[in-house]
Amino acid sequence: MLVVVDSNRFISALLSKGTVFDIFILNESLKKIKFISPEYLFNEIGRNLGEIIKRSKLFPEGISEVFELLKRQIELVPLEEFNNFLKVAEELSPHEKDIQYFSLALSNNCCIWSNEKAFKEQSKIGILSDKDLLDILSN
Repeated sequence: MLVVVDSNRFISALLSKGTVFDIFILNESLKKIKFISPEYLFNEIGRNLGEIIKRSKLFPEGISEVFELLKRQIELVPLEEFNNFLKVAEELSPHEKDIQYFSLALSNNCCIWSNEKAFKEQSKIGILSDKDLLDILSN
């Protein structure tokens, strides 16, 4: 199963070893889900890195460990591979910063992993919550 990872899920895993971290750990051994994200993901992480480090419940070594786990599991996709879907994605995305995630999902005909309620206000792209992914990995 192919799933686009929203930056908020990535950030959530860096903040604590909670449900999101558990999903990545489970998937690393089960390999049921192939995670993809726009290359833009690391721009977002970089812009928020200071705040992430300040708010994280992990020690710096823990953040590095989680970051490496996520990097191993998320394939970054260059914009040129999905930019022909940007126009449609603009109409669906609730926020400008999320357009690339919607465009990538459209180009791959797959869902987005996000707990953001505003994402569910459209019906063209499936939105998977943490619970949805745990269910997929558990069955």
